Amino acid sequence: MEKTLHDLGGIVLNGLPTFFLVLILAFFVKFLYLKPLEKVLAERFRLTEGARKAAEESLKNADAKIAEYQDALNKARSAIYQEQAEFLQKLQAEQAGLAHAVRVESDARVAAIKLSIAREAEVALAGLESQAESLAGQIADAILSRRVA
Repeated sequence: MEKTLHDLGGIVLNGLPTFFLVLILAFFVKFLYLKPLEKVLAERFRLTEGARKAAEESLKNADAKIAEYQDALNKARSAIYQEQAEFLQKLQAEQAGLAHAVRVESDARVAAIKLSIAREAEVALAGLESQAESLAGQIADAILSRRVA
């Protein structure tokens, strides 16, 4: 048993330099490789998160601007539609006024023409009445002169 312990002590004694070398190597790897790598990864994560947050903020701003533009566009459209409606109402009122004026003028012309025709008819009737007596006399003379002859 003593030999086993002695051999075990020799193995441990031979393994100590390897253990210390591995421990020193782990220490150097941690401080020379892993710490800078962690710093780089942390900075990369921070920058990526910052870029992601900036992108989300940009999207929110873009959505807000789109909403503002849509609102302004809707207001402009409604203003244009209202102007068009007012213009059409004004145009219809003007057309109705012109139609009324033309109707009044045509009614006046028709009345004047009717009056003129009525006067001409009266004059023609008076002329026919005066001619009727002379024609009746001529017809009677013509008929009587035929019978007499």
